[in-house]
Amino acid sequence: MDELSPKEVKKLRKALLRLREELLSTLDTAQNSARPVDLEQPIGRLSRMDAIQQQQLAQATLRNQERRLKLVEAALTAMDDGDYGECRRCDMPIELGRLEARPETTLCIECAEELEQRR
Repeated sequence: MDELSPKEVKKLRKALLRLREELLSTLDTAQNSARPVDLEQPIGRLSRMDAIQQQQLAQATLRNQERRLKLVEAALTAMDDGDYGECRRCDMPIELGRLEARPETTLCIECAEELEQRR
């Protein structure tokens, strides 16, 4: 596997910046949906249960988006430090196709699969 060319790094930086903006927008929406359900609101029991379920789903989405945003920020920092595209586990270059699909990834496909099998 080859290291990333400056043109590829530039393209991936744009993808990371675009992803960061999307995540920030999603986080804003999710934060509104994740607010506590008003138990004093005069609605039926099933409607309240549905509202609580929707709130829990929004909270899970919020946590996932926050985690992914941290990965995006870390990838941008790694890019600035010249470490972007290296597997954090084996130090081998991460394939371009994988970075194009998930530009915030920190593991090559082999290490990611190995960790997934251990779970």
